[in-house]
Amino acid sequence: MIRALASLFFYATFYSRFSASGLERRRRQWQPYTEDLTGQTWLITGASGGLGRAIALAANARGATVLAAARSADKLDVLRREATAPARLVPLAFDLSLVRAVRALAAEVAARPAPVTVLVNNVGVLLNDFTRTGEGLEASFATNLLGHLVLTEALRDANALDPAGAVVNMSSGGMYGAKLDLAALTRADAAGWDGMAAYAQHKRAQVELARAWNTAWKGAPKAYAMHPGWADTEGVRTSLPWFRAALKARLRTTEQGADTALWLGTTRPPPDPEGGIWLDRVRDAEHEFGFTRGGADAASLRDLLRKTAARIG
Repeated sequence: MIRALASLFFYATFYSRFSASGLERRRRQWQPYTEDLTGQTWLITGASGGLGRAIALAANARGATVLAAARSADKLDVLRREATAPARLVPLAFDLSLVRAVRALAAEVAARPAPVTVLVNNVGVLLNDFTRTGEGLEASFATNLLGHLVLTEALRDANALDPAGAVVNMSSGGMYGAKLDLAALTRADAAGWDGMAAYAQHKRAQVELARAWNTAWKGAPKAYAMHPGWADTEGVRTSLPWFRAALKARLRTTEQGADTALWLGTTRPPPDPEGGIWLDRVRDAEHEFGFTRGGADAASLRDLLRKTAARIG
């Protein structure tokens, strides 16, 4: 009962901003921005469905070479056939829940002649059951967060990220319900497992990870955290069917949810990357409630993730 009431309060608080209604209101203030991505290379994880698919198809249609990474080779083949310019959409089939596979992906991308202009760390899962990967890590932590760090830092270490480009972490409004807790983030057993709470931790951590990169890299490239609002994705249909049933009429399309990622990677001059979480081309505050403040800091988070990745040989 307590959780149901808390959820009701949360959704009521954010409905006017995260629903399609919030998008309709904010887009009235939008200014035109450059949409020609000719000559750019975009790497998008989780590109075979949902928001990743929408970003991949839109960036491809605007002229970019799109490196589309996901687990399913079959789904990536479908994506390629649907692209405006199939020759500029490169399918990369890797299991993004595995650190070794993510390292292999980074090596393949780094071997290409052109650096990545925009990296969208989009892949994410909300798991209701505690599941370990073949490397012994909790699967949603490995997919939603650790893999993002491994891929991004491997590319930058290999000079495969354009210093003038952008890294976009696809967070979620769910992060407004979590204070970053490193112990909870790396929970190692199924006792008391709560998939939604874990997901919120991962999404809060993505915001701090962007901060850590901006501090370390001095904006070369710039790192952003964003969220798409409440979009009608495959993940929502699978993991949150009750939420979708209640709000289906006011959920955003995946194309609408993808807009801010495209805008962050396209608009010139690029927006200041320091702080906040971007929604509908607007920088929102990172905290809405006092209880989410005072969590672990960005540097400690990055250090923990790097040490965790290093243990995977």
